[in-house]
Amino acid sequence: MVAAGACEDDAFIPGATLAVGTWGGDDAGVIVTDSSAHVHVGCTFGDIPDAIPLDEEGRFTVDGSYVLRAYPVVVGPPLPAQFSGHVTGRTLTLAIAVNDTVERRVVALGPVTVIHGREPGMIACPICRVPPSPSAAGS
Repeated sequence: MVAAGACEDDAFIPGATLAVGTWGGDDAGVIVTDSSAHVHVGCTFGDIPDAIPLDEEGRFTVDGSYVLRAYPVVVGPPLPAQFSGHVTGRTLTLAIAVNDTVERRVVALGPVTVIHGREPGMIACPICRVPPSPSAAGS
C-alpha cells in the first residue's frame, strides 16, 4: 500500500492510508502511526488499533475504542466506538460515535477538524499519551 505521507504538500493520496504524524486542531488531536491512531477530542480519548485505509475519495470508517471520562482521572472502561472521517489535502474532518454501554446510549463527538503537521491546541486537557515510536517499541 502507498504511504500517505509520501508527498509533503498533500497528506492525502487516494487509496492509501491516513498519513502518519500529528494532526492538530482546536481542542482536538490525532496521532497516527503506521499501525494505529490515538485520538483526543477535549478531555476524552480513543484508540484505533490498525492503520486507517482511505477510499478513493479520502473517506474512512473504522472501529476502535473510546474513553469518555478521561481527565483528570480515567473513569470507566474503554467503550466500543466508530470513527469516520474525510481527508482533503492536509485537512481531516473526523466524527466519532461512542457506544456508551455503561449509560446505554450513543455519544456523538465532533465533527472536529485537524490539520496534518499542526500541534493540537488542547484547551483544558493535555494529550495523555503518544504512541511509542518504532525504535522505542523494539527496546
